[in-house]
Amino acid sequence: MSDSPTPAELFARKTDAELLYLAQHAQQYPAAVGQAAVRELQRRGLVPDVQPTAAVPPPPSAPEPTAGGVTWGAIRGIFGFRAGYRVTPLLLWLNLLAYAALGLSGSSFWQPTGADLIRWGSNFSLLTLPAEPWRLLSSTFLHGGVAHLLLNMSSLVLLGLLTERLTGSRRMLLVYLLCGVGGSLASLWWHTAGVNSVGASGAIFGLYGLLLATLVRRPAAFSRSERYTVLLFVFYLMISSLTGGLQAHTTDNAAHVGGLLTGAVLGAALPPPTPSPS
Repeated sequence: MSDSPTPAELFARKTDAELLYLAQHAQQYPAAVGQAAVRELQRRGLVPDVQPTAAVPPPPSAPEPTAGGVTWGAIRGIFGFRAGYRVTPLLLWLNLLAYAALGLSGSSFWQPTGADLIRWGSNFSLLTLPAEPWRLLSSTFLHGGVAHLLLNMSSLVLLGLLTERLTGSRRMLLVYLLCGVGGSLASLWWHTAGVNSVGASGAIFGLYGLLLATLVRRPAAFSRSERYTVLLFVFYLMISSLTGGLQAHTTDNAAHVGGLLTGAVLGAALPPPTPSPS
């Protein structure tokens, strides 16, 4: 009789970081791999469980369609406001709606022009300070193209779900907005020749800083698996993003670093978060 572990047991042994990676890159693996990773993430509370509960089992139905191995139910859960996950879907919707409004206003849907972005509130050196400081925040909800938007939103969803669960919704929202402003200020300071910058990446990098500061301030509140997950997840994505920024002239690494430092400082200065119920 074989003692080989079942697929469910194999995925139960994986770290949160490994499961998050498999779910994010599900299109590179057989569909069953992405589905199993999502189910295990739901079981651990990292991804909202959107399966309905009922006293009587529902009648048999066809298998739920998938997109790259991730069930449509899990995708719908990301877009909805569920217990413990309010800020991540809120920020996701604000970014998507801002981009849709920009396209509907007559701008190119695939790649808005610089003039259109300035008109809608980009971080433009000649206007932001001191005349229109609101651009420091509005620019973080604008994006320079579909690829730019999808890249930032995929990072926001995975990092936001983890951050919101570990630090709380209010703290995450406050830090996200302040780090967006901090990243915009760093971009203005660094690009002395002028800049026209947009994107949520500065605020997203602030969540990296918040997670690291939270881990340092109350490590006992994290299990060994959670500590490993946070460190691996944060450093892998953070370093890969910064390295990519050095190779792409259109990426604003000054905003990344500014957001990261702002998040770390806020995470260290704010009162320690209370553990969320599991």
